[in-house]
Amino acid sequence: MKKIINSAKAPAPIGPYSQAVRSGDTLYVSGQIPLDQSIDKLVEGSIEEETEQVMKNLSFILEEAGLSFEHVLKCSIFVSDMGNFSRINAVYGKYFENNPPARETVEVSGLPKGVNVEISCIASFF
Repeated sequence: MKKIINSAKAPAPIGPYSQAVRSGDTLYVSGQIPLDQSIDKLVEGSIEEETEQVMKNLSFILEEAGLSFEHVLKCSIFVSDMGNFSRINAVYGKYFENNPPARETVEVSGLPKGVNVEISCIASFF
């Protein structure tokens, strides 16, 4: 069974995809960019500010599904410049102080709307 999860607090999809999909006890959350839904604008500050908004967007979707970062099993981080890795990691790490999930970080040549960071995750209803 597939259930679509959407949060009004997180950015609406900019293409033919859902914010998240639940299948059984697993939630697949689409990549989030630093778009602040409350003002419908990209956060265009430091990489730390961008990463913080991305993590907020993920939290809004997790909360809509009844979960938290504690339930996240894996994250995928896409960055436009691996030189920002340590700065992104510092913000990301605040959300996973205990028992962090598995993850990969990949530098890419471009991200939607020209942002510098995008993060997706997989969580479990355990």
